[in-house]
Amino acid sequence: MTSFAPAGASPWWDPHVYADRRPRLKARARIRRAFREFFERSGFDEVETAALQTSPGNEAHIGAFATQWSGPGLTPQPLYLHTSPEFACKKLLAAGETRIFSFGHVFRNGERSPLHHPEFTMLEWYRANEAYGTLIEDCAALLRLAAEAAGTGTLTWRGRACDPGLPPERLSVCDAFQRHAGIDLALTLRDDAPDRDGLAAETARIGLRVSSDDSWSDLFSKILSDRVEPHLGIGRATVLDLYPASEAALARRTADDPRFAERFELYACGVELANAFGELTDAAEQRRRFEHEMEVRRRVYGGDFPLDEDFLAALERMPEASGIALGFDRLVMLATGAARIEDVLWTPVAGAGPGA
Repeated sequence: MTSFAPAGASPWWDPHVYADRRPRLKARARIRRAFREFFERSGFDEVETAALQTSPGNEAHIGAFATQWSGPGLTPQPLYLHTSPEFACKKLLAAGETRIFSFGHVFRNGERSPLHHPEFTMLEWYRANEAYGTLIEDCAALLRLAAEAAGTGTLTWRGRACDPGLPPERLSVCDAFQRHAGIDLALTLRDDAPDRDGLAAETARIGLRVSSDDSWSDLFSKILSDRVEPHLGIGRATVLDLYPASEAALARRTADDPRFAERFELYACGVELANAFGELTDAAEQRRRFEHEMEVRRRVYGGDFPLDEDFLAALERMPEASGIALGFDRLVMLATGAARIEDVLWTPVAGAGPGA
């Protein structure tokens, strides 16, 4: 017998176990209904995107599940379960849609912890020709709705609490590093390339391990996860804004300082809930970023993923837009006080152990 439960424990479908889980699952359904009503009132159309894609995405450290399309008379073709509906949603923007949202299952390989599951629900929404600051207002509204639908006034996780009724704090990445790690991150940023050795010295100074093969991005992530993230979203939500351009992913650089990008992440109770971009529409620049990410993936993991040429072609026609991806299960966890993600999944993936 396999389940998410510890060895010897009853599976999730045992009636006694399920009876304990059911109140959170019912709250999950109420939150989902409230969110759909919010988007419909705001003039959005819900879209459904295919899970099978020619590319699962091109972020170096996100793993994917691979499969193959084959059959009589067909040349076998590799396909992947998508790690996000982002590519498909942006193709819809290129086609002429202006306000869309997607509730869909996404798949990520190699991820397992109380906050991670190989299959989970992602809520994404996009606003064409609207500033990405508008997404912060959306996030604040959704946090309030989640708490109301769950029948609680507080988001909680591992002893940390967040009041969803308070407006989020908007904090730049540089200010967060200064406040919580005592590091002046801006001193390590240049227009051409970040100062890896400078950040390595600062990382060692605050007592974190530095490896010879750590890149600037590796060090940035290490400091962020160890020293900064645990302090974010305590008391009220935090919008961690203005990421260094090297961490821009699919976001455009800011107009006033090319060292930074229009990217923010939403935190509550020290948990990352959402990732937002002022969307990059420069296909050539996006191709360069993807190729760099795949170089990193080949070096670290020994393989890469193909580029979605259809997506890059659509990007050339896509209007200016803002978009965001929110981990729906994580928000349900915080709204219901769940300790781990399986507690709010209707049918957890069998064999995915309980994590730390």
